Amino acid sequence: MTKILEVKGLRTSFFTDEGEVKAVDGVDFSIDKGKTIGIVGESGSGKSITSLSILRLLQEPVGKVVGGEILFKGENLLDKTKKEMMNIRGNNISMVFQEPMTSLNPTLTCGEQIAESIRIHQKLNKKEAWVKAVDMLRLVGIPSPEKRAKQYPFELSGGMRQRVMIAIALACNPELLIADEPTTALDVTIQAQILELMKKLQDELGTSLMLITHDLGVVAEMCDKVAVMYCGKVVEYADVKTIFTNPKHPYTIGLLNSVPKHDQDYEGDLAVIEGSVPSPFNLPQGCRFAPRCPHAKAICHAELPELENLNAEGEQVRCWIHTDQWEKEEVGVNE
Repeated sequence: MTKILEVKGLRTSFFTDEGEVKAVDGVDFSIDKGKTIGIVGESGSGKSITSLSILRLLQEPVGKVVGGEILFKGENLLDKTKKEMMNIRGNNISMVFQEPMTSLNPTLTCGEQIAESIRIHQKLNKKEAWVKAVDMLRLVGIPSPEKRAKQYPFELSGGMRQRVMIAIALACNPELLIADEPTTALDVTIQAQILELMKKLQDELGTSLMLITHDLGVVAEMCDKVAVMYCGKVVEYADVKTIFTNPKHPYTIGLLNSVPKHDQDYEGDLAVIEGSVPSPFNLPQGCRFAPRCPHAKAICHAELPELENLNAEGEQVRCWIHTDQWEKEEVGVNE
């Protein structure tokens, strides 16, 4: 399987008055051509910063990629000039942002915003770009696309605006689509429609998809591979079936246990992951999940584990439990 994107040792930091914040700290994953990877984790785990790093949309010098490689079709995007990146964005890699109302320009009609992307990247004239913009609205399932193309974002519903964002992202047939929480703030029915639309378009266009979400239901429905992130690091990486049927990292297990099951009756409180995500200015010395982990031993608090390969299928986990070190007698439980 051809890999369209390979992220290797990606490190992104923010430089503030209080010091350096390592928002993404040595992240590795890849996306196969035509496949979908889900990036999951709590808020603040580094999911969105990873996507902005890939597209080089960070506001330098405050936010900056400080290490690693981002290989798109074998070429490192970190070596590209600003002009080259402008050509890649929208043309080869597109992104659907979290909140369409703040991402769309309120002073331009929806059709104009789609047509602008087409004119810039595909060098079509205004008339040709407008015709294609209307076609894109039709493709993403918006009724009366000729009418909607002339309307402004505030005149559309949340679901319609999200479809417009997808139309803009797909207007130039990108090879990779990054969707950052594409169903946030939408009701359940509209969420299902948007996900169904993205799957349909992916099948028709052969687009690879990087889906950022905290919704494990979305991951189960959409993804082939899953990378679980915590405090800027990938703690588990596997195919979607393995993640849901045989998770290895205590954090992944905690996330899955905290999701209510429709076929179970509950008495008392739902399962939760105790504690909270540590401050990025005061990260634990060892495993970053150790202060919240029910299995943590002394070594977990002292040393950060590596992301280890577990098998030939490419399953990886960052946890001392799955190493020989865990069984050694000198590793005692941290009282």
